[in-house]
Amino acid sequence: MLDSLIITCFLGAVMNIRSLLITFGAFLLIGCNLNAAPIPPSPVPTWETLAPGLETRQYTVEDSLTKHLLITRIDPAVYRFRAHYADPLGLDEWREALSDAAVIINANFFDPQDNVLGLLVSDGVVHGFPYTDRGGTFTVFEDQVAIRSNVEQPYQGEQLDQAIQAFPMLILRGEATFFRTFADRLTRRSAIGIDQQGRVILVSTPLGGIRLTELSQWLDTSDLELSMAFNLDGGGSSMLWIGPSEYSIASFDPVPVVLAAYPKEMPDVP
Repeated sequence: MLDSLIITCFLGAVMNIRSLLITFGAFLLIGCNLNAAPIPPSPVPTWETLAPGLETRQYTVEDSLTKHLLITRIDPAVYRFRAHYADPLGLDEWREALSDAAVIINANFFDPQDNVLGLLVSDGVVHGFPYTDRGGTFTVFEDQVAIRSNVEQPYQGEQLDQAIQAFPMLILRGEATFFRTFADRLTRRSAIGIDQQGRVILVSTPLGGIRLTELSQWLDTSDLELSMAFNLDGGGSSMLWIGPSEYSIASFDPVPVVLAAYPKEMPDVP
C-alpha cells in the first residue's frame, strides 16, 4: 500500500511539472518584481520608446509563449557603453553599483572561480584571454561601437576603450551563422547585435528560453535588419535591467561581468 501511494504521488508530481514551470516562468518575466504585471506578447509587435534613443519591442518565436523575446534597441549617438568587471553581483547589487546606467545586461562567460573568459576591456584595462577560434567581440573605441567575428578579425592587442567577448556568432554579415543541432539546449538567452543603421540590439529571453539554432535563424528572418550578432552568457546568468521602464530579468546566479549603457550628456539647444 505504501509503495502504491509513493508511486501515485510521484506520477502526480510529474504530471504537474509543466504547469509549475509555466507559473515559475511568469515570475521570471517580471524579474521577481511582484508589483508589476507580465506584459503579454503583441501579435503585431511595435517599438515602444522609453527615452530618446532607447526602445523596446517584444516578439514570440513560432507563436510559442515560452519562446518570448524582449528586444532592446539603443542608439550609440545618445548612449555610451561601458563593460564592468567586479566580484559577482546579483541584479539589484549591479543596479546599486551602476546607479547612472540606463540599461544593464550580463556579458562574458566566466569560470567557477568567477574569472572572466574571453577578452574583456573595461575603461581601457584588458582582462582575460581573447578567443580567436570562435564567437564575436563587441567593441567601443573613441565612441564608435562595432561587432566583429573573432575568427575573421581576432584581437591582436590593439587599443580599445571597452570590449566584451562570447560565443557563438549568431549573425555574420546579415545572415544566420549557427546551425549546430547537437548539444543545443533550450534555455534562457542573452545576445548582442548591431543593425544596419549602427544601433545596438540587446536580446533577452525572460521565459522558457530558446535554442541557439532557433535564435540564429529567427534573428536572420526578423525585421531587425541585423548585420552582426553573437550570443552572451545565458542560462542562470541571463540578466537585464532597463531603467526608464524599471523592467528587469533577474539572474539565477550572481555574475562578475556586465555591459551597461549610459545616457550621454547632450548639448543644450539654443
